[in-house]
Amino acid sequence: MTIETQGLSKRFGHQLAVDNVDLAVPHGAVFGFLGPNGSGKTTTIRMLLGLAAASAGTVSVLGLPMPQRLHEVLPRVGALVEGPAFYPFLSGTANLHRLDAAGRHAAPATRTARVASALERVGLSHAAGKRVHAYSLGMKQRLGIANALLSPRELLVLDEPTNGLDPQGTREVRSLVRSLAADGATVFVSSHLLAEVEQICTHAAIMSAGRLVAQGPLAELRQAGETRIRLLTPDAGTASEVLLRLGMPPERSPEAGTPEPDGDVLTAVAAASRLAAPEDIVAELVAAGVRVRGFSVERESLEERFVALTGEGFDIAQ
Repeated sequence: MTIETQGLSKRFGHQLAVDNVDLAVPHGAVFGFLGPNGSGKTTTIRMLLGLAAASAGTVSVLGLPMPQRLHEVLPRVGALVEGPAFYPFLSGTANLHRLDAAGRHAAPATRTARVASALERVGLSHAAGKRVHAYSLGMKQRLGIANALLSPRELLVLDEPTNGLDPQGTREVRSLVRSLAADGATVFVSSHLLAEVEQICTHAAIMSAGRLVAQGPLAELRQAGETRIRLLTPDAGTASEVLLRLGMPPERSPEAGTPEPDGDVLTAVAAASRLAAPEDIVAELVAAGVRVRGFSVERESLEERFVALTGEGFDIAQ
């Protein structure tokens, strides 16, 4: 595992901000770290990087205990946490030169080339000489990612990497994250944008009130949720019997009081893990003489799964 925690907890006075978290981030994953405001995401990230001391539990990053081996781990990790901060009256290039010079393991001989490469990779070459106070929020975000890429990294930790980006910038960061993973890095992405996580992540974990309520491959997280089928047929009685036999008690759906000309609409909900393949359901219906005139499957989205697990929606202003 690239990141592994056991019983990780953080207490601020009487408040337990992170409560007994067992996190497992596989090598090479694009790992989405999800949760509403105040769920403990940023506090957890700070403990992973040795920026905050844990009250209890253990942390392992890149196979080494943290914070005990911090000086060996951090040179192999690139991070953007809680938004980037730069010298406003220096250019983007000058800021990266200063930040790189602060690193004990950064090679001065290759600094100019590495800075130029990082700026090009995040699409800021055209603004490299512009003072940062003139950068938009999205440009500052991309400059922060460029800083994380100044040296080859085995692990990238990105806290809200698409914050402030326009649609084009969001697409660029999405493509960048995929390319980093393709190059063999593990990317740990904290985000409240569920649609983004679903598009770029292979694995995810969901935090709620300081506790880890679910984690694993995205496909497994969805599989643990519910799936709804919608069936249009004039043979509602027979169809109901078949669906009941398949473990999906049906309901008649009047579709807001508007009758369907081709029959009745039946809906049924089942746990995705227990749902038969859609083609098998249709085959059973047809074998029983049911005339299927419409059939659709709606799988629970990651957002719906999140709400089911936490009972909360996202605070977009996080």
